[in-house]
Amino acid sequence: MNIYAYLVAFWLIVAGSAGIVRSRNLIHSVVCLSVAQAGTYVLLLAVGFQSKASPPVFGSPPSKPSLSVTDPVVQAMTLTDVVVSATVTALLLAIAIQIHKRHGTVDPDELRALRG
Repeated sequence: MNIYAYLVAFWLIVAGSAGIVRSRNLIHSVVCLSVAQAGTYVLLLAVGFQSKASPPVFGSPPSKPSLSVTDPVVQAMTLTDVVVSATVTALLLAIAIQIHKRHGTVDPDELRALRG
């Protein structure tokens, strides 16, 4: 695969990380984390891509596999990454809602009661 997929993955991760660092809002931080996690999807798929590779399913009757077969582990890891990302996003948004209900703000600098 070409280098563009790696550049897109790098850009998404850097843009998401920069957004998290510069954010003054908890909701914005969660969205930036989702952008950075989207970069990991692209990176995983770029690593697992093989040009002119056949799928790893051989069917019935079994056919002889070709020399180039895609790795299903990378696809499974990407799907797992998507599920974990959705779970983490939902949890963080629920926490942000509870913080807003209790403290009336989602600005991390104004949350003095949470400091230890």
